[in-house]
Amino acid sequence: MFKLTDDLFNLMETTWPIAVIMMVAVISIRITYIIKNKTRFTLYEELLGLLFIVYLLMLFQVVTEQDVISYGNNFIPFKELTRYHIGSNLFYRNIVGNILLFAPYGFFTSYFLKLDKKRIAFTLTLIISLTIEGVQLLIGRCFDVDDILLNLVGGMLGYFVYKLLDYLTEKMSRKMLSVVLEILIIIGMVFLLYRMM
Repeated sequence: MFKLTDDLFNLMETTWPIAVIMMVAVISIRITYIIKNKTRFTLYEELLGLLFIVYLLMLFQVVTEQDVISYGNNFIPFKELTRYHIGSNLFYRNIVGNILLFAPYGFFTSYFLKLDKKRIAFTLTLIISLTIEGVQLLIGRCFDVDDILLNLVGGMLGYFVYKLLDYLTEKMSRKMLSVVLEILIIIGMVFLLYRMM
């Protein structure tokens, strides 16, 4: 598991320049839009949107440039899943890593689209996962159907986290929820920026 967090922080070290540039670009455009159109501003919603953009950039980095240990293309479901021993670095990196890599995708798409049906979250995750695997095949990386399965598990995990938070927010006041979410997001962003520098 420590190897997985090391991989994440190594990724952030290589992607922080583009993350900073994109954050400044998005923030300046968004602030201009809000001022020009006099739209409502909610800090946690703006921060979640910014995090989604940064996440997509990091996802792009992982699926197009990261070095991977490859055994060739795999079109047979569950073939690669049985290759890794539970608890090994490869297990955490490939199995747990693929699941965790797509949990934010499932969460963010569900949150921004206010999804109430899991089949939509499933379909959106399947589309992006198939696209990623197809592009990887075209750029000289490997296609792995097991990655698609793990990405689907991750996307659905993100959807269920969204549904749980949605349920909990119904029980909290809107003001209390805003304060809690804003504090958590700001702490998370400061921590990530600190680790990237």
